[in-house]
Amino acid sequence: MLVLGIETSTPQTSVALGTESGILASISVATGKPNHEVVLPSIQHLLRETRVSMGQVGGIAVGLGPGLFTSMRVGIATAKTLAQVLSLPIVGLGSLDILAYGVRFGRRLICAIIDARRGEVFFAFYRPVPGGVARETDFRLGAPEALQAELVARPEDILLVGNGAVAYRRVLEEAGSHVEFASPAFAHPQAAALVELAVPRFAREDFDRLFDLSPYYLRKADAEIAWDRRRRGA
Repeated sequence: MLVLGIETSTPQTSVALGTESGILASISVATGKPNHEVVLPSIQHLLRETRVSMGQVGGIAVGLGPGLFTSMRVGIATAKTLAQVLSLPIVGLGSLDILAYGVRFGRRLICAIIDARRGEVFFAFYRPVPGGVARETDFRLGAPEALQAELVARPEDILLVGNGAVAYRRVLEEAGSHVEFASPAFAHPQAAALVELAVPRFAREDFDRLFDLSPYYLRKADAEIAWDRRRRGA
């Protein structure tokens, strides 16, 4: 089955096409433009370059966050629209899971970290296992200092990955010498990893219900936060 992957939980938009035999092509774009201006042109370019039509796509995979509120909604809305219009099955996966999967080759504990802005990060811990990673914690939201304290409490070697690790490196590296940082090349969840993770689910027909699919919201949207503050001020 040919799977189209869409990942927009961070400022980088990533799309990919792949099957159980591997990835055909992928595109990652971080132009500073809003995701909604990038995701559809990226999909069109991907299809054009691979000479694949949407009619040949057998399933849609999408990253569900946690991540930036508007960015997540753009990717998920696009994926759900394509799945509904084309009557395709859809699979959603956590963006932190996708991020950790990209650096699975090793024995160290992995901490995947996405910049949540407002001085906070989304994060989760993972253990490398044959063929992938196993999540050891729930998705969490907290200040970089709180994450640093948790890293200090874990004495084993830990690999930090994600744009949150890049943004707060000075804070997190104070956790100690047992903490290492992945290359910035792995800072964003990649649609190619999303497709690799989704293909087995499509093979066993472990689909998501289209209208039940929603982002992982660990925090209110900025607009809701601003509204709450105005109400408290009133």
